[in-house]
Formats: sequence, C-alpha cells, structure tokens
Amino acid sequence: MTPLALPALYAIVDPLDTGRSPIDLAAALLQGGARLLQLRLKAAPARKVLEIARVVRPLAQQAGALLIVNDRPDVARAAGADGVHLGQDDLPVAAARTVLGAGGIVGVSTHSVGQARAAVAAGADYLGVGPVFETTSKVGALAARGLDLVRAVRHEVTLPLVAIGGITPTTAPEVRAAGADAVAMIAALVRAPDVAAAVRDTLARLAPRADR
Repeated sequence: MTPLALPALYAIVDPLDTGRSPIDLAAALLQGGARLLQLRLKAAPARKVLEIARVVRPLAQQAGALLIVNDRPDVARAAGADGVHLGQDDLPVAAARTVLGAGGIVGVSTHSVGQARAAVAAGADYLGVGPVFETTSKVGALAARGLDLVRAVRHEVTLPLVAIGGITPTTAPEVRAAGADAVAMIAALVRAPDVAAAVRDTLARLAPRADR
C-alpha cells in the first residue's frame, strides 16, 4: 500500500462558538487553499452530520481536497467521504474499516507513545498526536503534552503524524519541525475574521520547510 501523503494543513470544520455555518466554513477553508478537511460536529445528530457532509463532499472534490469525518465511519461511507478519524473511545480501526469499506482512510487520535504504537499495530493510516498546547476547542480536553510528545512519537513510528491542540499560524512551523507531517487547526482558523486569509497565512508560514 502506498503511504498516505498528508498536506501540511489539516483543517477542521467545527464552528465552535462562532455561529458560522459549517458549509460556509468548509467553503472558506477550501478557498484559502486547505486540501484536507475534517468535518467535526460533536453535538450534531448523525442525520445532520450526514446532510452537511453530503454538501461539503462535492466542494472538497472540486478543490482536489480530502474529506475526513470525525468519529462516524457510517456517516463517512454514506457521504462518500475519503475517511474517518477515530478517538480512543470510538470504534476499533478494524471495525471502522468494515463499515467504511476498502480504500477508506482511518486516522486515530493518540495522546502517548503507547497509544501511538497500538494504533500502528491496529492498522491506522495516520495518527493524531496531542494536545500539543492548551486548547479551548474541546470540552474536557487533556492537559497539553508539548512538542516532546510529537518528537517521541516521530521517533517511534513511520506513519504520518497530525499534531493537534492549540496550534496557531505562528506556532505551526515549530510543530512541524518537531516531526509532524501536518498540523491540525480549528480555533485559529474558524474564529478568524477572514477564514480564507487565515488559511493562506498558515500555508505561507508552513511552506519554507527543510526536509528532515
């Protein structure tokens, strides 16, 4: 299997407290240049997530972007999304693949080296690692792990790593320098006055990266 290649920015579609439409947010993120979106609507019922995913999917396709659905492999499959992202309490990787179907991308959130190793053994395609910094985007978020966790997981695994948690355009380059293949961002993008401009700024900061 060809290793998954992740774009530098892993943009998460979650309105948080902005009152913005997730569809409008997705369109703005894509307009700014994001080429991977995760649809993350924790409080919405599955039917609503599916409804939104079915609108976002063609927008992502037209932009040449991947669409990942948070938590729900059933919604991801029904919407024709590219994959699903699982938390530690969600379905196991194998079960998610059964629902998602062959060829679907499965990512797993990890918060320690041990969890990262377990996700690799389970057959994940990429790992989420964090929270790197303190975050206000998740209720009951774990304490920040810092860049040391990114470095430690990078040392242990070869799968693509997506660092998440309190990352901003300013800190994104140092997070990638620590070993992340991509940086996941929510608040710094969706709360920005101009979402597309925030994406462009982030991508510009991430562009000049020397190979590890």
